[in-house]
Amino acid sequence: MAAEAEMLELPFIHDDQLTRCMRLRFQSLQQKNVRPQDGEKLLRPNEHIYRVDFIQQHNLRFLRWDIQLERPGKVTVTGTSQHWTPDLTHLMNRQLLEPVGIFWKKPGAKEVECNEADAQEFGERIAELARIRKVMYFLFAFTDGLEPAQLKCSVVFKA
Repeated sequence: MAAEAEMLELPFIHDDQLTRCMRLRFQSLQQKNVRPQDGEKLLRPNEHIYRVDFIQQHNLRFLRWDIQLERPGKVTVTGTSQHWTPDLTHLMNRQLLEPVGIFWKKPGAKEVECNEADAQEFGERIAELARIRKVMYFLFAFTDGLEPAQLKCSVVFKA
């Protein structure tokens, strides 16, 4: 029981409003026939913005990812270096962090797989960034027919 009390599971929350806002930026550029700024990251139809709200910021040690996919497919999770906030509409490619987490589920498989070394390093980086952020934003790219509604995702830390 004591071990459970020390674990902190933080969910990735789909930020519908910010995703919509970033899509409007893309539409606005298309309608005006204007090019994006050099290095500007525009959301593709399969990309969505998620956030993690850190209810605790200090002494977090990454333990594991908890990813559940309802169907086969792949999701790529990229952190952003955007500090405080909500205007990611002008997200620049240089603000996308490395490494990325790539998680997939093969047809007929029960478990979600990943490149463990990258996922571990990414999780540790999130724990490190939590010290200076109350909120962190992420770019999720879905492929192979996977959609946001088919994903449950959180990151687990030892507090």
